[in-house]
Amino acid sequence: MNLNELPGAELILPGLNDLHNGETYTVGSLLVAIAAERLTEAGLDIPKDHLAPEPELTLYARLQNERDDAYLYYNALLNSLNSFCNALELSYKYKRSNNPNAPRQN
Repeated sequence: MNLNELPGAELILPGLNDLHNGETYTVGSLLVAIAAERLTEAGLDIPKDHLAPEPELTLYARLQNERDDAYLYYNALLNSLNSFCNALELSYKYKRSNNPNAPRQN
């Protein structure tokens, strides 16, 4: 599966790279922190030691300092994050259903 083809990859993949490099407070890394559990369950390696506390509040505060349309942009970012997570979860479930030897999650 090519993660670059998933909707929202242009935000999430750089954020994942930021976290692996110890950058906790970029827009992308905050988005990854928001969905860290979903992303981990769908098979991505998320460095949990670099996640920002309260990433939703931190992201919104950052956007308020940078933009006049913080609320609209915040919601657009969350929609992109959700699209990425949904697509990743679907591809993960599809991959698992095509591999009968894969361990089942409860």
